[in-house]
Amino acid sequence: MDKAWWKEAVVYQVYPRSFMDSDGDGIGDINGILMKLDYLQELGVNVIWLSPVYQSPNDDNGYDISDYKAIMTEFGTMADFDRLLKAVHERGMKIMMDLVVNHSSDEHPWFEESRSSKDNPKRDYYIWKPGRNGKEPNNWESIFKGSAWEYDERTDEYYLHLFSRKQPDLNWENPKLREEIYSIMTWWLNKGVDGFRMDVINFLSKDQSYSDGAIQHEKQYGDGSPFFLNGPRIHEFLQEINQRALSGHDVITVGEMPGVTPEEAQLFTGKDRGELHMVFQFEHMDLGKGPEGKWSNDKWKLTELKRILSKWQTGLEGDGWNSLYWNNHDQPRVVSRFGNDGKYRIESAKMLAACLHMLQGTPYIYQGEELGMTNVAFESIDEYRDIETLNSYDELVHSHGWSKERMMSAIHARSRDNARTPIQWNDSRNGGFTKGTPWIKVNPNFPEINAEKAYNDPNSIFHFYKKLIQLRKEHDIVVYGRFELLLPDDERIFAYTRSFEEEKLLVLCNFKEEQASYTLPEELHAYSATKLIGNYDQEEEGISSKPLQPYECRVYHLK
Repeated sequence: MDKAWWKEAVVYQVYPRSFMDSDGDGIGDINGILMKLDYLQELGVNVIWLSPVYQSPNDDNGYDISDYKAIMTEFGTMADFDRLLKAVHERGMKIMMDLVVNHSSDEHPWFEESRSSKDNPKRDYYIWKPGRNGKEPNNWESIFKGSAWEYDERTDEYYLHLFSRKQPDLNWENPKLREEIYSIMTWWLNKGVDGFRMDVINFLSKDQSYSDGAIQHEKQYGDGSPFFLNGPRIHEFLQEINQRALSGHDVITVGEMPGVTPEEAQLFTGKDRGELHMVFQFEHMDLGKGPEGKWSNDKWKLTELKRILSKWQTGLEGDGWNSLYWNNHDQPRVVSRFGNDGKYRIESAKMLAACLHMLQGTPYIYQGEELGMTNVAFESIDEYRDIETLNSYDELVHSHGWSKERMMSAIHARSRDNARTPIQWNDSRNGGFTKGTPWIKVNPNFPEINAEKAYNDPNSIFHFYKKLIQLRKEHDIVVYGRFELLLPDDERIFAYTRSFEEEKLLVLCNFKEEQASYTLPEELHAYSATKLIGNYDQEEEGISSKPLQPYECRVYHLK
């Protein structure tokens, strides 16, 4: 297998608005990130993925960009960014920018020109269609609920917005638009950034028929995803991005790709394809989806989680490459979702970390994950800020008849704001995040869960993550070893091996709050075993056959 620095890296996602506020306005900023770089260096991460810091009206917290070459005023200045980039590089780390080019803000100058008249030169930078029988051009539903089309009186046409109405989709069929985007990417690369995380990048190519989508479960709108997921020109566009912007730069690229399969991901990430290094897939994140998507919050089974992750491990083996993540700015906190955020918060957070970091792929840590931060349960919908959460509450409660109690329970489990509460740095006011009023409330458990407390406790979740990252640097098998699932039908234990040359790793993870016995294949006992890491402190010689304690993990190095 070809070796590469981005395969060996560990990426840490910073959501700037919630990371650290340096000036007391209640909003995290670039200088706040600068203040905490030593913390990230101490953790051991190699790459900082910076969620959008571009100028934006903030309809979707920065994922609606009005100027791709300017810094959001709330976050600071371009001079602040340049200092951050220099300081990151001085510490031997890299910065990966968030590239949001499926859509822009409706306040971007391109869109303001585009909507001004049908014959404006930038009209076709966006996707405009006439109405059909006095209604929208088709029945597609927006990701954020409601129609994916917005009527504009000025030109008597509709524009497509797969997300918020303030996030009009860019028209990638227009070569002039594409050249504008490549110029922006080149500008940032010449500044010295080290790669791009590409937002919903498999949405770029739309089927030009714009046909109606199927309507399911008596919904008002149809599912347009077959016409914009992995569309007919997507590979052409990604290869052109490489040729026109990325060529000649040794950078990291990862594409966010909802709905992608391992077979498709193999094409997107194959080493000779000239497209991406890795993708973010969502299959394991979609566990528990029902008729109302994630808000249904149905139960999930460990066997299904194992099946999905194993399928991706084996599906990309040898040519493609996996990204490994439990958390990001769009997902609830993993210790609340797949672990136990009460009695076994520390044990289950460590177990989930080991389970993920010992798989093959590049691990991503979302801010606060290394502290075992949990979901938040605000009492009122007025305390939430996420546009998806607010729109879904409005539709499901006011139009679909859900009780407020049912919807708030779903929000407490699945809202994106679970990930967006500020980092809990210490036990002072607002968790040390700001001296002002935070843009969104801090999780009230900050006196118990915070970075200062974790840093000073050698047995904390933080130091467990630090050890996992160090193991990755010390053992090639953690990066390059081949994956094999064990105990596929066990509903309590996720067990697997990694194999590289004459070595093996054995990983055992108990996902339940009771003891779990197991029987391993006989051939594993022929190896000499060293325990690399575990979340219970007992010393062992060889592979222990003792039952796993609640949420226990053990990682053995076999030779």
